[in-house]
Amino acid sequence: MTSLHYTWRGELTHDEVAALHADGFGPAPEGGDWPGRLRRHSLGWVCARRAADGRLVGFVNVAWDGGAHAFLLDTVVAADHRRLGVAARLVALAEAEARAAGCDWLHVDFEEHLRPFYVDACGFRPTAAGLIPLRG
Repeated sequence: MTSLHYTWRGELTHDEVAALHADGFGPAPEGGDWPGRLRRHSLGWVCARRAADGRLVGFVNVAWDGGAHAFLLDTVVAADHRRLGVAARLVALAEAEARAAGCDWLHVDFEEHLRPFYVDACGFRPTAAGLIPLRG
C-alpha cells in the first residue's frame, strides 16, 4: 500500500477538496471556498495525503457547536484508495482530536449502506435521529 500522511487541520486548497468530494459524492455547485468554510465553521478536519506526491486522497470535516458536540461531515476517500482502511484512520484521528478539544460527543449521520463502516468499523453506537430535507 502507498504510504500516507494524516494531518489534523492540514493545509488544503478548494480545488483539491472539491475534486475529492466530487469523486465521492458527485459534482457540487460551482463556487465555494472549502478552506474558508472550514476555518469558519469547523473544529478541524483530517487530510490523508500520499507521501510520494502529496495528493489528497482522504478527507473528513469535524464541525461542532463550540462546546460538547462535534459532527463528522463529508468523509470521503479517493476511489483508488478505498477499502484500504483510509476512512477508518480519518475517523479515528477526528475522534481523538474532538476528544482532545474537550468535546463529549461525536455524531455522524449516514445512509444505511454505510452502517457497517460507521457502527462496526468505527465504533459508533446507533441512535434514533430525525431529518427534514430542506431542498429537493
